[in-house]
Amino acid sequence: MMSTLLNSLIPAPRSMKICLRYSHHRAVESAKGKYAHMLFNELFEDYSNALRPVEDTDKVLNVTLQITLSQIKDMDERNQILTAYLWIRQSWYDAYLKWDKDKYDGLDSIRIPSNLVWRPDIVLYNKADDDFSEPVNTNVVLRYDGKITWDAPAITKSSCVVDVSYFPFDSQQCNLTFGSWTYNGNQVDIINSLDSGDLSDFVEDVEWEIHGMPAVKNVITYGCCSEPYPDVTFTLILKRKSSFYIFNLLLPCILISFLAPLGFYLPADSGEKVSLGVTVLLALTVFQLMVAEIMPPSENVPLIGKYYIATMTMITASTALTIIIMNVHHCGSEAKPVPQWARVVILDYMSKIFFVYDVGENCTSPQREKEQEHKLEGDDVCPGGDKEVRSQLSNRNDDSDVKEKLNGNLNKSCGVHGEDSRENVNCCSCYKMLIKNIEYIANCVRDHKANRAKGIEWKKVAKVMDRFFMWIFFIMVFFMSVLIIGKAA
Repeated sequence: MMSTLLNSLIPAPRSMKICLRYSHHRAVESAKGKYAHMLFNELFEDYSNALRPVEDTDKVLNVTLQITLSQIKDMDERNQILTAYLWIRQSWYDAYLKWDKDKYDGLDSIRIPSNLVWRPDIVLYNKADDDFSEPVNTNVVLRYDGKITWDAPAITKSSCVVDVSYFPFDSQQCNLTFGSWTYNGNQVDIINSLDSGDLSDFVEDVEWEIHGMPAVKNVITYGCCSEPYPDVTFTLILKRKSSFYIFNLLLPCILISFLAPLGFYLPADSGEKVSLGVTVLLALTVFQLMVAEIMPPSENVPLIGKYYIATMTMITASTALTIIIMNVHHCGSEAKPVPQWARVVILDYMSKIFFVYDVGENCTSPQREKEQEHKLEGDDVCPGGDKEVRSQLSNRNDDSDVKEKLNGNLNKSCGVHGEDSRENVNCCSCYKMLIKNIEYIANCVRDHKANRAKGIEWKKVAKVMDRFFMWIFFIMVFFMSVLIIGKAA
């Protein structure tokens, strides 16, 4: 019983070690906190953060600058402003903030508010923000040798010259120029910590790819002052991810563009040829306005804008040609005959090249439809007439044969029935009247066929021209699409 009580009062060896270690850690922390307060009071007793911390005023104070790009928040192409989230690290040596760490129990660094120490007035030269507020008042790390490291986050809005000539396959270069606002190069010198900006913590952007952020130091002498002013320029190289614009702006335009040549394939009697061209033109106008809203108002027309303008010009030309071809198609009997050169070039050669057949004829059954057409023509001219007369009138070269047959029948009738003079006279008069009527009908049929043949020839000319321009515009749209896609490669 006594032994159990003693064991409960005496802690285990492991528990004792943990308790001793925790007690020692707290003692060390309290000791460091004591020395830190003592050090802080001694350092800032006579310290002023208003003056440059150098023992010799002729000595240059070197400031090391490092920029870490964390995120691209926005790229406003229309206003040419880049909004980025940066981590800015500045480090320098303060000649009046040094101590012997052995006198302060090995305390080698302390963290204090940044507004207590002198800070270089390094600003973003090409800032495009209306807010001119002070930097974020974060703590600085002060080392025993006087080195001060100041890490501060910043959301910067900088001016960026945006070149949209190859939009949406463009690349942009935006400069971030940092330098002292009041100190010249003989007082404060800026040194690059790295040859480029740090991109290790960059959050991937949905629209832009980062291809580098090189840093270059410049020393510039301005016209107002004779002293040199150094600055560090970080060039942010951006490449646009064009997938969004390809699927939402470019592909719809290409598909709509291929509808324009199909307007030539529509039958002229459908009445929708001009309507199709106007509809396609209005659709492209809507896309053109969408691109104009996001682009800056500059002299450089973007690549997709040029494609839209070229396509709209092509569709306007196709609509105008469609109107002209429709006028050719509807040439009737009042029109002049097809010229000989058009008959040879268009009707003989081009119709074979573009596989254009006569109106009412196709490649499967041309002969049957021709026979039906001739039958309908005969029924329209002489409905209900004698079959023999219709068959004789169907051929233009048989008019004289019909007339000779009728004259022979007339003479024969008059000779056989000469004994009945009254009947012979009446019979001869009927035959003469019949001959005149048949001659009139034959002339009407001849004129009708001539006029119809003339209209058919003009319709075939219009159809050949439709096919010709359809392939021409198809080739134009194809090469334009290949050209704009080639720019993306």
